[in-house]
Amino acid sequence: MKTCILFSFILISFFNLSAQEKDTTGNKTFIYVLKLTPGYYDGNNWKPKDTETIEVHFKNLQDMLSKGKLFVAGRTDVENEKTFGIVIYKAASFEEAVKIANEDPAVKAGIMSVEVFPFSLALMKNN
Repeated sequence: MKTCILFSFILISFFNLSAQEKDTTGNKTFIYVLKLTPGYYDGNNWKPKDTETIEVHFKNLQDMLSKGKLFVAGRTDVENEKTFGIVIYKAASFEEAVKIANEDPAVKAGIMSVEVFPFSLALMKNN
């Protein structure tokens, strides 16, 4: 059983290597994970300016989508310290990926913290 699991992992890893290679435009895939900073866990702490910043954050993601840089973005449906959002996107390098994530309006405003990871897709549903 362990051998079967190990073999499956090796196969998946092998096929994932090609997913992290550069695409035809020279870009790689990354994911950034967004988490609310602790002061924003309580909805009563949100000010109108914070809500406006989140609207700009969403418009920024829509802009990335329209430019073909964004694959998917979303968040968990819980309203507590465990909530998080993800953005899967393309960038030329890890440094550029970090720069894009750090320029997110919600991150710049201190509403959310961000962490960036290289990302390889293993499975995806075809429509």
